Amino acid sequence: MRVIGIDLSGPKNHKDTVLTIFKQEENHLQLVKWENNLSDQDILKEVFEQSQLDEVVIGIDAPLSYEDGGGDRKSDRELRKFIVNLGMRSGSIMPPTLNRMVYLTLRGIKLSREIENLNAVYPISLVEVHPGAIIGSRLSKQNIEYVLAYKQEQSARSYIRNWLSEQGLTQLPIEIEAESHSIDACAAALGAWHWKAPSYSAKWIFPACPPLHPYDYCC
Repeated sequence: MRVIGIDLSGPKNHKDTVLTIFKQEENHLQLVKWENNLSDQDILKEVFEQSQLDEVVIGIDAPLSYEDGGGDRKSDRELRKFIVNLGMRSGSIMPPTLNRMVYLTLRGIKLSREIENLNAVYPISLVEVHPGAIIGSRLSKQNIEYVLAYKQEQSARSYIRNWLSEQGLTQLPIEIEAESHSIDACAAALGAWHWKAPSYSAKWIFPACPPLHPYDYCC
């Protein structure tokens, strides 16, 4: 299995779009590629190449649907409740049609449908993920402050990089700590792996509701 974590940014912000590719080796994921500054075509090329080698599981940190009429999806409301109970801030869950989110939502929807149309040799599975919730739901209560601080503080990102290694993500270079988008891409892979692998399970999941919401949402 190949597991891909994508921290997607808006269509004009290729610089902050980060992709990580891992290969499952028994009970861990081995990093095989880490890239940023990616266009849609760059991402599709990477997914296609991996799909010629093995089954591919992709966790995308971006809305992959929106609520008809605007505002929160039911999944957004439920995940917001879940993370608040963990001690996290509610503001990290934003409606897909919010002004500052709408271009990211557009890119997420477009990219996910294009991935589905790839001429893959092996199956490709897609899940929408929330990296902060993936981290926060697996940290101990006494360490929840690290997920509250990692967007701003390098020391918190250093802790989370080491913690990700303890979760089974191996060969993570220290440079991944430099900014939060790479941490998010690794966490997206962790969430997708736990969602898909039979020996693991998601900490929270909102099942797909086709046709308007065609992908599971999990952490």
